[in-house]
Amino acid sequence: MEKAVHSSTTSGPAVPGDATKTGTSIIDTAASAVQSFAPVNQIHQHLCAFHFYADDMTRQVEAHHFCSHVNEEMRQCLIYDGPDANARLIGLEYIVTEKLFMTLPDEEKKLWHSHEWEVRGGFLFMPGVPGAIQRQDLDKVAKTYGKVFHFWQVDLGHELPLGLPNIMMAVTRDGQLFHEMIQEAEKRFGVSIEGEKEARAHITGPELGIHPLANGGGKGMKLEVREVDITPVDSVAKVIL
Repeated sequence: MEKAVHSSTTSGPAVPGDATKTGTSIIDTAASAVQSFAPVNQIHQHLCAFHFYADDMTRQVEAHHFCSHVNEEMRQCLIYDGPDANARLIGLEYIVTEKLFMTLPDEEKKLWHSHEWEVRGGFLFMPGVPGAIQRQDLDKVAKTYGKVFHFWQVDLGHELPLGLPNIMMAVTRDGQLFHEMIQEAEKRFGVSIEGEKEARAHITGPELGIHPLANGGGKGMKLEVREVDITPVDSVAKVIL
């Protein structure tokens, strides 16, 4: 089994390949002048949090979420390994309200994690945003559930996204995150997680309490590949116009 080779709060090895050429940049600039980037332009929020692999809590990753609202009940987030322009896209997260979460099949609920302690414990924050302002929205986030997949195992130092996607989970109580990782994040972003924990003591989680099937139902989870028969194209029903 591979072992983490660097802190999840520091940059991993450089991605192999030549530096972007001037000609490529010129084409990109020309295309961006006439194309619409409507989906990504809807991103309105940067959240920093910490995820751990659903089958191994010792593998912990700093995750920077860039999120947009689909509607009042759902958000969707691109996850990077840092906040800078050269950050790597490592995953995705969908965030839904308790109302939507309760409509999910029981087997599906296990793939989703709660956000209550991430928020109340101070472990989820908006870099650069004054505490009093971010707490107004985090009060809503504390009552939601998230479904996360990471595609790039940066904690193992992978130069490229290798292997299967990994289901990720979030903290549900104190003592689950490595102290040195918390300290590194506090230093870089000028935040006090303990201070935010005290300031958020009034925040509450889901109205019905954290569902017992959420957070993997208390068990580890891991994706695996198995071979199956594939349906050939000839078997697909043809539509006559």
